[in-house]
Amino acid sequence: MPDSDSQSPPSSGYRSRNSTADRALDILLLFDDDTLVLSAARVAAHLNVARSTAYRYLQSLNTMGFLEENEGGSGFRLGPRVLDLARLARKGVGLSELARPVMRELARATGFPVLFTRLIGTSVSCLEREDANQALRLSYERGQILPVNAGAAALAVLAWAQEGVVEEILARPLDRFTDATVTEPEQLRRRLAEIRARGYAVTRGELDPDVLGIAAPVRGQDDLVVGAISIAALSHRVPEEQEPGVADAVLKAAAELSAQVTRMELR
Repeated sequence: MPDSDSQSPPSSGYRSRNSTADRALDILLLFDDDTLVLSAARVAAHLNVARSTAYRYLQSLNTMGFLEENEGGSGFRLGPRVLDLARLARKGVGLSELARPVMRELARATGFPVLFTRLIGTSVSCLEREDANQALRLSYERGQILPVNAGAAALAVLAWAQEGVVEEILARPLDRFTDATVTEPEQLRRRLAEIRARGYAVTRGELDPDVLGIAAPVRGQDDLVVGAISIAALSHRVPEEQEPGVADAVLKAAAELSAQVTRMELR
């Protein structure tokens, strides 16, 4: 989408408090290199509550998988849910770190700006962006939610999304941005099937008039699609006969990033 002035909603200094949640976080933050096991007595002293109250907090965290109780009931250690969250945090940061050099090279090779997008829930988010030395400038910022039914960057991740996610998206009204935007559910289903068969997405003027998008999926372990890498260009700069050459560059970048993501996930 071309650059446009935008204003962020005013932020509030007010932070809603939930004493149970705050105390649960306080307990988890007690763990460090020198404290790998917590007792109810230690937690009670830290929170200034009765030992029975501290034990209830610990048991609640244990039930949720954030803690595990040692054999014999001698204390609590961090549980598998914390490890899962740590893995997801590393994965998110790792994707950005891996994507940026590949995106820079793709922008250099093609001369077009590059996006890396991910499907989060039922929304498509811009994880990274790389500008290029040309007239077209994208207004998408890191973390911005993109339209889910228009533009190659979104369609390339939606094409390989789980069926339940796609059906949830198609069950709600789809926005129209140009005359070329696909808003009819059955037509969009066919479009996604065509993208899967081709292996990448190409759009012209579906999100922004006169803008071409080409996007390819990025895969991780077990061939699961974790995002998409894409370029955007003014349509007249890439006539249809030149599309395959640009698509090859995008596919090459996606394959390179996929190999790196897979290696990262296997660590």
